[in-house]
Amino acid sequence: MAGRRSLGRRFGWLWGAYAVSTAGTWLAFDAFALIAVLALDAGPAQVSLLAAVGPAVGAAVSVPLGPWVEVRRKRPVMMATDLVRCAVLLSIPVAFALGRLSFGQLLLVSVTVAAADITFNAAAGAFLKDLLPRQDLLVANGRFEATTWTASMVGPPLGGAAISLFGPVTTVVADAVSYLLSAAGIRAIGDAEQHPARPEPAVTRARDLLEGWRHILADPALRPLFLNTLLVNSLIMAASPPLLILMVDDLHFAPWQYALAFAVPCTGGLLGSRLAPRLVARHGRHRVLVTAGALRACWPIGLAFTGPGTPGLVLVMLVEFGLITCCAVYNPVLATQRLDRTPAGRVTRTLAAWSATGKATTATTTALWGVLAARTGPRTAIVLAGALLLVTPLLLPRRRDGATEAGDEPASVAVRSDGG
Repeated sequence: MAGRRSLGRRFGWLWGAYAVSTAGTWLAFDAFALIAVLALDAGPAQVSLLAAVGPAVGAAVSVPLGPWVEVRRKRPVMMATDLVRCAVLLSIPVAFALGRLSFGQLLLVSVTVAAADITFNAAAGAFLKDLLPRQDLLVANGRFEATTWTASMVGPPLGGAAISLFGPVTTVVADAVSYLLSAAGIRAIGDAEQHPARPEPAVTRARDLLEGWRHILADPALRPLFLNTLLVNSLIMAASPPLLILMVDDLHFAPWQYALAFAVPCTGGLLGSRLAPRLVARHGRHRVLVTAGALRACWPIGLAFTGPGTPGLVLVMLVEFGLITCCAVYNPVLATQRLDRTPAGRVTRTLAAWSATGKATTATTTALWGVLAARTGPRTAIVLAGALLLVTPLLLPRRRDGATEAGDEPASVAVRSDGG
């Protein structure tokens, strides 16, 4: 089967590096917020500031790095960003042990990690496109997606237990070590990467900073997908804090029940990521993108009907399972479409622009929804986010672009090309 065949030793090291760093990230899920509350006695305003400012400023900082990374070998950049993340994260337990940890340091580390995340992911996308032939990209992205959902299912409960047993900075140490191991894995890939051609002039110009956005907005297939993804992701994430308040504060679910309500549905991520290559082979990439993209917008409105007790818990699990399954089908197909439609000399800038805009939009929308929930109540905020999501399928591309896309060929051809 296409999902189980080997993509080569070099991809195996890349996948392993991704797996270990993703496991560390999810093990340390919400670690900064927990440290702020448990170690620094931070209030709700400071926690919200930490959640919003770090990703937003990190996104802005990463923008000028895109053109710089574009003309350099991607593997050393990936290793360097891993080592930067390891170093800044380790500064937290060191400061904590010395009694010098401050909220300002948490903010600075959050910004640095967010900028390094965007830079790493942009470089990794370009590296993957050069590493594998075109027909293997969907299988590779499906494996990354499955890894992400596995880590998100297992990591937060283990991280919560580790914090309870060993203290608030424990998971930050584990996350730092995961980036060190990731750098070692990327180094083991081997140095067969070609030097990208240097543009003339070599100095980064203002227009180079906008090249990623220009490519996205000029492409008739990427533009609607970009706008749809921005709106869907930001609305889904914006509804998460109100849902937490609704379940834990208003409906009196225990914290472990809240965690369980989101850990169990992550099995849908494994299912969706496994289904994605098969669905594309059978129905074509465009149809899968539009169908899965529309279906993922239909689930969150159901969270507005969450009630107390077991029925409410089961309802959240069912809604999240449906949402995650659809997202896990959509995400690797979108990632493949994005790589396929972006020329090699623009991949890093395009992915950096996409990711930076997504982080900034999500941070802004989350902050706005926090104000809305405070004024109208969490259930109203959830209803509004769900209602707006129902409109987002209108932003999906209505038809295929003129040129035939990989994955839109008949099923028999798609299976043959994927099977080598």
